Amino acid sequence: MVEVFKTTVDNHVQAFKLSEAIHRAFPGCRANFDLDDCDRILRVESHGSRVNACAVIHLIISHGCFAEVLKDEVNPADVSPNLQKA
Repeated sequence: MVEVFKTTVDNHVQAFKLSEAIHRAFPGCRANFDLDDCDRILRVESHGSRVNACAVIHLIISHGCFAEVLKDEVNPADVSPNLQKA
């Protein structure tokens, strides 16, 4: 399971510290940032269980940043015609 967040993290030092904090707080998870993306993306991956998005957001906030779940936006034109009929 992967959860993607939009964040206000703006530098690599901060991203590294937050990644380490996520790894400590959620031992089965891997976290990485894409600061080149306009939404400063955080991806948190967990094998076997769901990512607790609320807990991740609270952890980010406790470090002085903001995060929110980035919603999936599906363009109907990108969906296979077979799936549209379902």
